[in-house]
Amino acid sequence: MDRLTSMNVFVRTSELGSFAAAAEALRISPQMVAKHIARLETRLGTVLINRTTRRQHLTDIGRSYYERCKLVLAEAEAADAIALEMKATPSGVIRVNAPVTFGSSALAPFITQYLDKFPETQVELTLTDRMVDPVEEGYEVILRIGELSDGPMIASPLRPYRLIACASPGYLAQHGVPDTPASLAQHSCLVYGIWPPQDPCRWIFSKDGKTHEVHPTGRLRANDWRALLHAAVKGYGVTLGPEDVLNEEITQGRLVQILPDYTGPSRPMHVLTPAGLRQTVKIRCFINAIKEAFG
Repeated sequence: MDRLTSMNVFVRTSELGSFAAAAEALRISPQMVAKHIARLETRLGTVLINRTTRRQHLTDIGRSYYERCKLVLAEAEAADAIALEMKATPSGVIRVNAPVTFGSSALAPFITQYLDKFPETQVELTLTDRMVDPVEEGYEVILRIGELSDGPMIASPLRPYRLIACASPGYLAQHGVPDTPASLAQHSCLVYGIWPPQDPCRWIFSKDGKTHEVHPTGRLRANDWRALLHAAVKGYGVTLGPEDVLNEEITQGRLVQILPDYTGPSRPMHVLTPAGLRQTVKIRCFINAIKEAFG
């Protein structure tokens, strides 16, 4: 006889008050119930249930054993549920939030590949640079760039969000190749964001432990980095953008990295889920795929 089965019979007998009631609930004979209880008592070397012709009741040891058996059976059931869920195919809607530039340029291509792999999954992707409240707004997965604030979130680190400087071959042929961050002052820079005069944009590079700060200027500023990428490819200046995206432009020959000996700005990046959210197979699979792609 299986020990867990015998424990289950013992628990039901204890709760229902008689062998006959347990037998009816479990759809076995009263004799089989008695065999399971006897097997446990023989194994433990003690009486768990005192039985008379009129009634039965748990012994002191039986009461303690009953409480422990309930815990063991609950854990076994949870283990089975996890194993079955891990075998299941991800399905259902995943609500995702990410920053605009990373989301449109790097995350969106990843998501389409993920949907191809798991056709029963749907993704609702919202792109915004503001700090969202995942619980109030109903997001299950959040991609966040920058330092994390305190909050009830489970965070997994991804590789840092690195920025590099690039320009088109035509622009560099006409205006020369900058060899230091300071020399960017002589170039037209494509600036992300609208910056007030009292707090101008800063590009920060580092090399050999030294930091070099640049205040880029140019004829075009935009709050959408894809617009700046288009301008850079067309030869309108130097852009500072995400390495993952610009590497494709460099490989295709549309852009050339400048200042390759310097490390550009870098910020931490994490994938997060609300702490109280149950880690279903659809969420766990999606997060594992993100960590594999961007970890």
